[in-house]
Amino acid sequence: MLDIKKVREHLDRYQSDLRKRNSSFDVDALLHLDDERKSLQQQIDALKFQQKELAAKQDYEGAKALKKEIQALEEHFTEVMKKLQELQLQMPNFIAPEVPEGKDDSENKEIRKNWTIPSFDFPIQDHLTLMKRHDMVDVERGVKLAGARSYFLKGDGMLLEQAVLQFSLQKLIKKGFTPFSVPNLVNPECLVGTWYFPWGEEDAYRLERDNQWLIATAEIPLTSYYSGEILEEQDLPKKLVWLSPCYRREAGTYGKDTQGLYRVHQFMKVEQVVLLPEDLAMSDQLHAQILANSEEVVQELGLPYRVLQLCSGDLALGKYNSHDIECWMPSRNAYWETHSATSFLDFQARRLNLRYRDSQGAIKYCYTMNNTVVATPRILIALIENNQTADGKIRIPSVLVPFMGKEWIG
Repeated sequence: MLDIKKVREHLDRYQSDLRKRNSSFDVDALLHLDDERKSLQQQIDALKFQQKELAAKQDYEGAKALKKEIQALEEHFTEVMKKLQELQLQMPNFIAPEVPEGKDDSENKEIRKNWTIPSFDFPIQDHLTLMKRHDMVDVERGVKLAGARSYFLKGDGMLLEQAVLQFSLQKLIKKGFTPFSVPNLVNPECLVGTWYFPWGEEDAYRLERDNQWLIATAEIPLTSYYSGEILEEQDLPKKLVWLSPCYRREAGTYGKDTQGLYRVHQFMKVEQVVLLPEDLAMSDQLHAQILANSEEVVQELGLPYRVLQLCSGDLALGKYNSHDIECWMPSRNAYWETHSATSFLDFQARRLNLRYRDSQGAIKYCYTMNNTVVATPRILIALIENNQTADGKIRIPSVLVPFMGKEWIG
């Protein structure tokens, strides 16, 4: 959701951003409804003033006649407001000036790489083959119990997952992030507020009896944590981190990435959220910091990776600016996405009514951003495949050895 006043003030830029996104959003219809809203409000206010004057003159018949006219206008006003709010929930965000223009993910811009692609002097094995060899995973029984894209991690598979998660969580805590454990079930308002609805309903799991939803990411409850509240500027930025399971139906991906653990219905994630004041320079600075936090994790795990700047055509509608980290996965002979860092400005905060009081006492909307610190089992693919040996063993990165208690699997 955006400030309509800001859209009016920067209409040419907003229309240009819509074009860059290939968005069909009808901004003219939105502005027309907003004009109608203002006109109706002015009419209602004027009639109420007249009604008050007539009542003061004891012209009760005249006041009664105006009451019916006011009621009719208020009913029309309610209808207009409903349509306006529905359109506002579908508004794409502005786009950061540095975002490259492009039609889709094929035109995302690579901005840096770290380390060369590893070469192996033996036939490589994919992660699933290696994990089955060491009894780290059971996909067959996962499918038997829970359907396609389900799995069990077991033995060293479960321990490796926990090692990665705990290593990443502790790193962010040391950087001053406050750790949280969050509800996995939330009310629909949280999903609307963080912009996952109305666009992502088909990809979410709903508990119809209670009208609650399983979270697709812990960003949803944690960004919503202060919804409807007014924070103090001196308490910002707030840096939050959590570890939780996440659930996605993966709607629309039938037949895609069905082998292995890349695209699954349930996974674990450590994610960082930052709430900050309305400050573009600070937003850019903190966006770079949270991206760097994730890069540090990947670097210390010893994984080859690259960072992409998402182009306009691959930028989801709520995003102002976004970067992906892709790790090298030898069995796929390619870089594949493992992390995403996103800035929203006040897009989420307006939907959540998340505000702060500045040093002058003015009430403003917060800016928000988030970034994956690490997500499993996806990161396990890169870890296992890049650290395999000719005899089928798996080397444990040194930073994970204290959590695993050993240097090798196998």
